Amino acid sequence: MKTVFDVPAARLIAETAGKLKEKPEMKPPKWIGFVKAGPGNERAPEQPDFWYVRCASMLRQIYVNGPLGVSNLRKHYGTQKKHTVARKHKMKAGGNIIRKALQAMEKASLIEHKKEGRVIAAKGKALLDGIAKTL
Repeated sequence: MKTVFDVPAARLIAETAGKLKEKPEMKPPKWIGFVKAGPGNERAPEQPDFWYVRCASMLRQIYVNGPLGVSNLRKHYGTQKKHTVARKHKMKAGGNIIRKALQAMEKASLIEHKKEGRVIAAKGKALLDGIAKTL
């Protein structure tokens, strides 16, 4: 029996993003195509289904490393900002995209909010394990 740990992360995230598109609770915010994902990025994401891929990736991160909060996820999705003269500096990702994605996943009952941070719910665990079995 395959689990989330046995399948390649990229394939699991791509399949999960497709499943999340079907859920009405996971509707992206209207501004998602116009904002950068963090201060280290130069442009907004060009991927048309960026919201669903980011949500799927966050769901997998919470499954594997949970409980996680917004600050931990900002560190994980951060980038290095390039400077002209000085060396690169690590920058955290934008918190609003992560926060809205977590709220949407809570509304869809995929994760739960505990005191320690967000943890995977039974419905979210079943979704990821079901996708892992099919891969």
